[in-house]
Amino acid sequence: MSSETTPLLNSRGLPVNAADSNHDHLPMHRHSSSLAPNLAKSFFWLLTSSWLNVLIVFIPLGFLAEHLHWGALMIFIFNFLAIVPLAKLLGDCTEQVSIKLGPTLGALANATFGNAVELIVGIVALTQGQLRIVQTSLIGSILSNILLVLGMAFIAGGMHRSESVFQQTAAQASGSIMTLGCITVVIPAAYQGARRFAAVMEGGHEALRVLKGKEDAGIEQGLLFISRGTAIVLLVIYVLYLFFQIRTHAHLFEAIPSDDDDEEAETPKMSPVASIIGLLAVTVVTSFNADYLVGAIDEVANDYAIPKAFIGTILLPIVGNAAEHVTAIVMAYKGKMEIAVGVAVGSSIQIAVGVIPALVCVGWAIGQPLTLYFHSFETVVLVASVILVNELIQDGKSNYLEGCSLVGLYIVAALAFWQT
Repeated sequence: MSSETTPLLNSRGLPVNAADSNHDHLPMHRHSSSLAPNLAKSFFWLLTSSWLNVLIVFIPLGFLAEHLHWGALMIFIFNFLAIVPLAKLLGDCTEQVSIKLGPTLGALANATFGNAVELIVGIVALTQGQLRIVQTSLIGSILSNILLVLGMAFIAGGMHRSESVFQQTAAQASGSIMTLGCITVVIPAAYQGARRFAAVMEGGHEALRVLKGKEDAGIEQGLLFISRGTAIVLLVIYVLYLFFQIRTHAHLFEAIPSDDDDEEAETPKMSPVASIIGLLAVTVVTSFNADYLVGAIDEVANDYAIPKAFIGTILLPIVGNAAEHVTAIVMAYKGKMEIAVGVAVGSSIQIAVGVIPALVCVGWAIGQPLTLYFHSFETVVLVASVILVNELIQDGKSNYLEGCSLVGLYIVAALAFWQT
């Protein structure tokens, strides 16, 4: 093992540079003595680093569909597929930047840009007033990671071994943060339910408004106050979690050694300038494709009878996390379950205590009343999922049956969201 500590955190919560499923090794060093490639070689590697990049053709098609008015369905499909390679490109650029930054700053860079797609889509939806899409897409991202991704990883890991192992203490610490994020969603729902129940019991005009499904202004203001205060607290806790993971308790997040580990130094595939240019360019392009995608959701949902809740909780998270899903499954299949768990649980933590509160604050700044109050059904599904995941990861071991349980719950949730 390298003498240099590598925290289990990158673009979806795994070690920096370990996310590249095209490599069979776990890079254990942050610096290389070899020269970085020039701009041409850097961008050539970026565009050919993954088979997912064949979908790059849908990026310009998404622009054309929007500006040539090809119809809402074509706009939605083309920009939907364009998000897949853009998410992969964002991750690759971030990881290349992190090589030059070292383990600590590199991990911080990956934490910042790890869920950039979710953050970009969320901000775009906020500016368009699509608050429900913001909420459902974020809840869906969490469910996709802790149920579908983790479940598929457990199944892949169980194909050649009866049991896979990962750091138990780190898993428990991550589980506790996930539980905290879950509780902060339950509290606004409990507050809203209690206030509405009290209004009904008191009777009169307010009871009539509640029975008609209209929200009391006092309840709305209360939810905003609770949500914004909670968002600030969660962001502070997220910073402390990063400090805990990267500095004070980094040893808890070290991967369990395996016979396949390769201690050769990781050489950069992109120059620092190319990495930064690529990161900025891909971020800008992603914002445009996300804008076109979100703008077509209403018309597609109405014309083709697709529930918006299903689009937000199932479709958007899957396409936004496709690259990381592949990484987790491949790593688990190779016996590197530590990385697979880091992808799924780490990404969920970033969303629950990082992206969601950040978007609440963004909504606050631009005058959009985004709260942490989610519909009762979404809250129940999230709570049940977190409980099941915590139960399965607390022993630091996994098998294919546990994976089937997680995937099964995800399918049940998807069926239910189709009917909402």
